[in-house]
Amino acid sequence: MNREQSQALTRERLLQAGRKLFVQNGFGGASIREIAEEAGYSQGAFYSNFADKDALLLELLRAHMETEATQLAAVFASAELSGEEVLAALDAWAATLHADANWTMLSIELQLHANRSRAFAAEYETVWKTHRSALGHVIGRLFAHLGLQPPAEPEQLAAGFMALAHGLGLQGTAIHPAPTGRMIMLFLRGLIAGAEAAVK
Repeated sequence: MNREQSQALTRERLLQAGRKLFVQNGFGGASIREIAEEAGYSQGAFYSNFADKDALLLELLRAHMETEATQLAAVFASAELSGEEVLAALDAWAATLHADANWTMLSIELQLHANRSRAFAAEYETVWKTHRSALGHVIGRLFAHLGLQPPAEPEQLAAGFMALAHGLGLQGTAIHPAPTGRMIMLFLRGLIAGAEAAVK
């Protein structure tokens, strides 16, 4: 591996180690030393990649949300899909929501830490707003594709779906995962059924 590849591997291993320990021990219970050791590196390697634990936690959130937004945008990769085909593709995507119990636990840690740290909360909100905007864009494209007028601003709808997903995720457990995707699609189809035709 060249230097850039080695740095990328180190960063990825630190991210995975941080994710594992945050889930196991909570944000406060996982030290930088433990994260570095779990990844197989020194604390110096940690600080070469992240300023602190907050930065690592935010990177985990940012990567997860970017992946989610990319997956949703891919649903519209083919403009030839019918409305029902688009909804079927969204159904398939929604079925995977909160399938990863570890991510649900990590999302709880993110929210708790944002409630306790004003500095982290500001960064957390920035990432959250970026994701809301991306989801709002997808929702806007969906209603346009169906020839319908959204019942509210797409970003407002996105915020509602994000709150629904987050709330349901917190209620679920490893034994009984929350039916997050199914409920989101149920609400989305209800909004579509009641929407008016777009003004041309």
